[in-house]
Amino acid sequence: MTSSHNEGHRPQILLCEHISKIGIEMLNEHMDVDIKFNLTLDELKQTIPNYDGIIVRNETQLNAEVMEYGLKLKIIGNIGSALDNIDVIAAQEKEILIVNSPGLNTLAVAEHTLGLMLALARRVPSAVSSLKEGRWEKQQFLGTGLSGKTLGIIGFGRIGREVAHRAQAFNMKILINQKTDTPESLLDHVESVDLDDLLAQSDFVTLHVPLRAETRNLLSREKLGLMKPNAYLINTARGPLVDEIALLEKLNDGKIAGAALDVFHNEPAPNSALIQHEHVIATPHIAASTTDAQDASAISIAEQMIEFFEEVDVESILPLRVVPLDKVVPHEYIDQKRVDRLKARLSEDSRLSNPPIVMETTDGRYMVLDGATRTAAMKQLGFPHAVVQVSSPEAGLGLATWFHLVENISVNDFFNLVNGLSDTSLEAINEEDAAEKMFQFGGLCTIHLVDGRVFLVHAKPGINRMDALNQLTAAYIQASHTERTLEDSVITLKTTHPNFTALVKYPKYTVEQVMQFSLLNGRYFPAGITRFLIPGRILRINADISILKSDQTLREKNRWLHKVLLEKQQKGGIRYYGEPVYLLDE
Repeated sequence: MTSSHNEGHRPQILLCEHISKIGIEMLNEHMDVDIKFNLTLDELKQTIPNYDGIIVRNETQLNAEVMEYGLKLKIIGNIGSALDNIDVIAAQEKEILIVNSPGLNTLAVAEHTLGLMLALARRVPSAVSSLKEGRWEKQQFLGTGLSGKTLGIIGFGRIGREVAHRAQAFNMKILINQKTDTPESLLDHVESVDLDDLLAQSDFVTLHVPLRAETRNLLSREKLGLMKPNAYLINTARGPLVDEIALLEKLNDGKIAGAALDVFHNEPAPNSALIQHEHVIATPHIAASTTDAQDASAISIAEQMIEFFEEVDVESILPLRVVPLDKVVPHEYIDQKRVDRLKARLSEDSRLSNPPIVMETTDGRYMVLDGATRTAAMKQLGFPHAVVQVSSPEAGLGLATWFHLVENISVNDFFNLVNGLSDTSLEAINEEDAAEKMFQFGGLCTIHLVDGRVFLVHAKPGINRMDALNQLTAAYIQASHTERTLEDSVITLKTTHPNFTALVKYPKYTVEQVMQFSLLNGRYFPAGITRFLIPGRILRINADISILKSDQTLREKNRWLHKVLLEKQQKGGIRYYGEPVYLLDE
């Protein structure tokens, strides 16, 4: 799916739930936003066909049925981090992008959790109500302290960790229950235990896990029964994590001292008996409701929606563009050693000299034609965006083939290696028949040994050709020294390379075949076989890595690139050389 739009067309966005004014203002600058709150399921199905994008929070349910009606729908913006109101699999199947704002409400939720914990411990709401009603009942509101108490945190993601940091300031002992141990769960003064032990030992229990099938009713009647009678429960995550009927029973029976709840099974009409219970503090799902968190989330969603629909066109000067790196996909495998060397150099130089060259695909991705090492290095360094040169067959793009020169391995060892592979078989042929037989029988390649023997390599029956090819190249590259070459004469190579063992000749592929294998079949070519012929290759842009790594939006980075190119053009700093060049490898 591509995010491009016809000239003059403004994306149509449906806003189904409240976001901060600043986010709406940002969206309105670039697209048409219709605000329609409290839509029923039927109303949503009738409305959604008109929109390119939709923004929801946690009340609007976007299931597979609704998405079937989203005939134009390309992107879903979800305020917050949880996605339990969206059928993610259905969205992926329909190639609808989901963007959210994880982490931006972390501090707000953590602070609310601590606020509820303090309110429970010191019985603040009841004391406030009593005094406002004209009673001075100081002795009736004897509370408990936090210092020295044990806090059990179920789920130790971003919010759980922030709660732990704050609780440690109160000198609390921290127990955590995390599905999988992570480096964060092994922090000092934090003990990881199983759920039953956490419930049995904690004075306060707080929930910070997402709602999934396996976490629904995580705190069941049985689990709630493990808590101490003087323990308190806090839930600012999702209501269905707790069996509310069982919780109410435990509170009525004095088996749990109290609960503070910000989320409920049924919102906005929660169980009235539960929220009115004298030992329950209830807030209307406001843990993330601070102006700071709401503004940050709205800005994040607006920026991501804008980035998706809007890209600054700089091709009027040069076919360069800043694109999201997660949309840049390889067509061949990489050599991690080369990637590591380039990572070190990029970090040292803080400049990207030559941009990767890509071809835009029909689904909005960018297939790397040349520069797989650079792309992998930037991804591994955590770049969100990269400058790329966009090429196309219409611009004269061509494709040739590298051959592989194999050295520093004996002929017998090399032959035994390739002859013993599980996915390929060798057929002895004559040198003069090699090209014809390669074409006639659809071989993977031909191997020309220094002793004059020649073999046609086949994929064994039932083996994918690309899998077989990758097994072959990986085997001899690992066992020898392999170089790319355009020389196809064994006699010449024997003269110029004293340690020459074999020449591996590959067939010529087309651009369409590379796309077919890589994008549709999901298989990569071996590194160093395809050789794209790039017309007008752009070199020495010397892009500032700090800008590419920054949190500026895609639009801002494209505007920066456009300005850089304009300045270079005005100063005569863009020169075109029509002749072929020798490019020394990075």
